[in-house]
Amino acid sequence: MTKADIVNEIATKTGIEKVSVQATVEAFMETIKQSMVNGENVYLRGFGSFTIKKRAEKTGRNISKNTTIIIPAHNIPSFKPAKTFVNEVKSHVNVK
Repeated sequence: MTKADIVNEIATKTGIEKVSVQATVEAFMETIKQSMVNGENVYLRGFGSFTIKKRAEKTGRNISKNTTIIIPAHNIPSFKPAKTFVNEVKSHVNVK
């Protein structure tokens, strides 16, 4: 599902114009991104948590030059779904 699909689905279910839904979805995503850039985690009850994970400094290899490089410590965004969300997906997914 793409962002356009989400906008269409919300517009259909709510009867709100697609332009308004698009602006709302964009603002929602921008708010989450900006909160995480500012070092804040975002918690959505029943859906999940957008958190910042800290990665320690480590040594890596540049295979093409056969040298070692130091990868500095850094932060990465992460999403952890809520237990109710996980259980709902587990119970409704067809295993192929």
